[in-house]
Amino acid sequence: MRSIAYALPALPGVTFPRTYAAWPVWRDSTTSAVKFQPLPKKEAAKRWHKAKRFDRRTHRSGKHGGAIGPTALEVLRVLLFEFLDYATGCLEPSYDAIAAKAGLCRRSVAEALKRLRDLGLLHWQRRARPEPEDGGGFRLVQETNAYASLPPSQWKGYHEPPPSPSPEPGTWGDHPPLPDQIALAAAEIAAQPEAHRTMFALLDADPGDGLAAALASFGRALFGPQS
Repeated sequence: MRSIAYALPALPGVTFPRTYAAWPVWRDSTTSAVKFQPLPKKEAAKRWHKAKRFDRRTHRSGKHGGAIGPTALEVLRVLLFEFLDYATGCLEPSYDAIAAKAGLCRRSVAEALKRLRDLGLLHWQRRARPEPEDGGGFRLVQETNAYASLPPSQWKGYHEPPPSPSPEPGTWGDHPPLPDQIALAAAEIAAQPEAHRTMFALLDADPGDGLAAALASFGRALFGPQS
C-alpha cells in the first residue's frame, strides 16, 4: 500500500520520509535455480567470429561499428572468453566484473548487454535469493544475472553467408583429379625403362640374397623380360 504522502498535495517546506519496497529487487527476478547449458569453447569461438562478421556486414558509412557496435562486441568477448565455464555453461558475472575486464563503466556495460539481448545474441535471467532476518522473517536480495549465449539462428538480421563457389575449370585454384598409383607407376615405367633394368640388375648382384632375387624375378614378370 502506498504512503498517504502520495495523496497529499505538495506543500512548500514540507517533506515526507522516503518509502521503500519491502523487497527492493527487480520484479522479474527468480528465486529458482537457473539451469545452464554447456557450450564448448570451439562453438563459443565460432559465435564470436560470426558476431564480428555480422557487425562488419552491417557497418554503415560514417557510423562507428555496425549493428552490434564495438562496445557490445567487447562485452560479448569478455563474456565468452573471460567468464564462461565451457563445461557447465555457467555465466553469471556481475556488472562490476564485466566492466573491469572490458575496461568500461557500468552504464556502458548495461547498454551493451541490452543491445546484445535486443539483437538476440544474449539472454539473461535476473535472480534473487531470500536472506533470513532477525525475528524469523526474510527479505529478497538481488543476485547477479544468469547469462546465456544464443546461437546465430536466433540473431535478428543475421544470415549465414553463402558457400564459396568452386573455381572454374582451368582457372587458378582448380585442382584436376590426381591419377591413381597404378597409372603413375605405368607412366614412370614408360618414361624410364632403363631405371628398372638397373634396379633389377642390382638386386641380382648378390646371389646369396634370396629376397633380392625374388624381388627381381617378380619385377621382370610384372614389367616384362625386357626389364
